[in-house]
Amino acid sequence: MFHVELSTDTTQPPYEQLRMAVIAQVRAGTLTAGTKIPTVRALAAELGIAPNTVARAYRELEADGVLETRGRQGSFIASSGDPTRDIAGRAAADYVAIIRRLGLDDTAAVDFVRRAID
Repeated sequence: MFHVELSTDTTQPPYEQLRMAVIAQVRAGTLTAGTKIPTVRALAAELGIAPNTVARAYRELEADGVLETRGRQGSFIASSGDPTRDIAGRAAADYVAIIRRLGLDDTAAVDFVRRAID
């Protein structure tokens, strides 16, 4: 079942809260491959937010491979399940390749990541 609650007590924008809520439900197994999700307009009305906000979250989820749109049939959780960890793994490998190409050591690489996280 698809259920999302947005918080007004955060600096995180609503589209990002929605995007992360969908990813969390996919990871938890609450939303499984092939699950139909509400239309942009229906979810916007339910959450009391602008349709463009929902549309942005859906576009980003589709770009990440979490959602797939099937034309007039609507949007569904992608059959690939949760690709976010694969994407993160590839990004990490790319980062390490760049660090190595720049001649930096592993300590420097980790320091850059820690600073970026902070």
